[in-house]
Amino acid sequence: MAQVSKNKDLHKAKDAKKDEFYTQLSDIERELRHYDKGHFNGKVVYCNCDDPYESNFFKYFALKFNSLGLKKLIATCYIGSPIANTQLSLFDDESDENKTTRVPHKIEITEIPDISKDGSVDLIDVELLLASNRNYLTRLKGDGDFRSKECIELLKQSDIVVTNPPFSLFREYVAQLVEYDKKFLIIGNINAITYKEIFKLIKENKAWLGINMGRGISGFIVPNHYELYGTETNIDNFGNRIISPNNCLWLTNLDTSKRHEDIVLSKTYYGNENEYPKFDNYDAINVNKTKDIPMDYDGVMGVPITFLHKFNPEQFELIKFRKGNDDKDLSINGKCPYFRILIKNKRL
Repeated sequence: MAQVSKNKDLHKAKDAKKDEFYTQLSDIERELRHYDKGHFNGKVVYCNCDDPYESNFFKYFALKFNSLGLKKLIATCYIGSPIANTQLSLFDDESDENKTTRVPHKIEITEIPDISKDGSVDLIDVELLLASNRNYLTRLKGDGDFRSKECIELLKQSDIVVTNPPFSLFREYVAQLVEYDKKFLIIGNINAITYKEIFKLIKENKAWLGINMGRGISGFIVPNHYELYGTETNIDNFGNRIISPNNCLWLTNLDTSKRHEDIVLSKTYYGNENEYPKFDNYDAINVNKTKDIPMDYDGVMGVPITFLHKFNPEQFELIKFRKGNDDKDLSINGKCPYFRILIKNKRL
């Protein structure tokens, strides 16, 4: 019941277009460590939904700027800033009263030297860098929306986009990345897999799931006015309010070695046919769990959508999603199981 209430709150926030869910630095680090340095070396990284006051994406890439060999780091934010944070103080003319209604701005960094001379690069060096050259930090003319002309021009200059975009605009956000042919690593709701636009990209091998999903993403920082529903909520040592929905994923088109690992199959279809009933409206068998995919079945199989987290495009072919030959939901004895993805084993 607690989980239902918690996810209901997230859906309410989405419906109201309250998309202020901020990714924790630990979750960013947990995901990014799986991506080869070659993805970022000499590249321009753009965080286009990220207020540097609040964004752990900006913090991550600022701290890793030199070790990743970035060419440039760009961050832009939408007007306003729902979480008060004092890690960075970017504009001298801002009072405590108006920090929560900051004007949209952008940061473009091409170097982060050890200005403090303490032997490492940290946020203090970022502050000193911005203070020494105000050209790195400028106010935007518009509202900072990722669809604005200003932000699109910055997108054109970038190589890779890494951020947590508004869940309520996820389809539109991904469509823009595809339109401008950008590499990306972004967070979305697991239900995004069921969007026809997103599934089409996955089927065509133009996007895939990242390493962590579900409980692999530990939770999001939310503003003070968000009610903390459910049992998996907490307030961390820094006073951040955390909601852990356990229903999110990373979507990317950056390759990793993990997505080329075969799913180990141990079960067999022949001799256990009664465990794999056939669908009424498609010539395929139903498989309830990814681990139960039979190693000896060369026909089409309907598997749970979470299969995509382990999907190796060299091992399996994606046929279609959810619908049978009659264009109705796949059914067994007149009843529809959970959404299924139809696949076929290429190894057979």
